[in-house]
Amino acid sequence: MAQARFEEVVEDFEFLEDWEDRYRMVIEMGKAMPPMPDALKVPATKVEGCASQVWLHMHPQDGAFHFQGDSDAMIVRGLIALLHRLYDGLPLTQVPAVDARAELGRLGLHDHLSAQRSNGLRAMIERIRNEARAVAG
Repeated sequence: MAQARFEEVVEDFEFLEDWEDRYRMVIEMGKAMPPMPDALKVPATKVEGCASQVWLHMHPQDGAFHFQGDSDAMIVRGLIALLHRLYDGLPLTQVPAVDARAELGRLGLHDHLSAQRSNGLRAMIERIRNEARAVAG
């Protein structure tokens, strides 16, 4: 089961019949995200395997997983916002257990993302899971 913030997105998507409306919603979510400081956009936070420039900065606190992200592509910022709703605030030990592919599949994303965007999304998910595993020990 996903976090309540992600469930809200699932519910909102159910009311949007047209994929273009859903796409716009994802982009708006990305625009609403606070910007990631430029000082954190360094090679160590850059996600390889994405067609766009993508940075993820993990900062666990008190056993919970937290991260910031940014991209030079608006749709990718939106995907980061979705991942933020899915993972941010979870206990570190629960992050690797989240089936992000299945959760995002509930939104119908797999059918509407290009192969490059899908590969980039997988790379972001793997980075998040690996970072959580590394910190959780």
